[in-house]
Amino acid sequence: MPEGDAVHRTAARLRGALDGQVLTRSDFRVPRYATTDLSGREVLTTVSRGKHLLTRVEGGVTVHTHLRMDGSWRIMPAGRRPPPGDQVRLILACRQWQAVGVRLGMVDVVATSEEQQLVGHLGPDLLGPDWDPDEAVRRLRQAPDQTIGEALLDQRNLAGIGTIYRAETLFLRGVWPWRRVGDVEDLGALVTLAHRLLEANKSHAGTVTTGDRRPANQTWVYGRAGRPCRRCGTRISRGEMGAQSQERLILWCGGCQPG
Repeated sequence: MPEGDAVHRTAARLRGALDGQVLTRSDFRVPRYATTDLSGREVLTTVSRGKHLLTRVEGGVTVHTHLRMDGSWRIMPAGRRPPPGDQVRLILACRQWQAVGVRLGMVDVVATSEEQQLVGHLGPDLLGPDWDPDEAVRRLRQAPDQTIGEALLDQRNLAGIGTIYRAETLFLRGVWPWRRVGDVEDLGALVTLAHRLLEANKSHAGTVTTGDRRPANQTWVYGRAGRPCRRCGTRISRGEMGAQSQERLILWCGGCQPG
C-alpha cells in the first residue's frame, strides 16, 4: 500500500495538473456516483491526509479517494486514451490534462464541509501542517498493552505510516516490533523519527532510510529478509503482525532489536 510520502507526492501531481482549472469532464465509474457530473466546475486544490486524498471542487464539493493496495492516479494529456478495461474508476479532465484514477480503493463525493466524516478519525498527519508529536504519543499511550508494531499502523494514532516506515523506524530505534507500547521508553523519539523519515522522502520516488540511494542499499531491513543486517550481521527476520485476516508484513533484526 502506498504510504504517506507517496500519497503526498500524488496530491502534488494532481495539484499541478488540475488546480485552478475548469473540469471539461468527470467520469465516475463506480455505481454510486455513475450519474455525478462535475464538469464546468473549477478545481480548487487537492490535499493529502495520511493515505487519503481530498480533491476540492468549486461549489463546496470534495472528491475523496484512497489508493489502498493497488490504486494510482495517472496524469496524461487530455486527448490520450485512458487504459482499457474496468481498471479505471474515475477520470477528472481539464482542457490540457486528465487525471485517471486506476484501481482506486475508495471513491466518494461529499460536501467539503463534511470531509471530517471520512478523515476525522485519523491521528496527526506525519506530513501535514497539523503534525503534533505530543498528540501522536498521547494516542499511542491510550492502548499500553498493544504491540508497538500494530499501534504504529493504526491510522487513528498517527496517519501516513505503513509497513516500510514501520519496519525502518523500529529498527533505527532498536525496538522489537512485539514490545508493548507501555514498555517503549521514548515514544516521542519514535514518532519524531518516523516524521523525519517521511519528510526526507516526500519529494522523490522510492524510500531511502540509509542515506544511500543506490537501489540495493536504500533500506535497513525492509525488503532484506534472510540477508545479514547492515549493522550487526544477524539475519533479518520476516513475519506477520495483526489480527487474523488483517496480518501485515513485518521485518526486524533480532540482534539490533532484541525481544
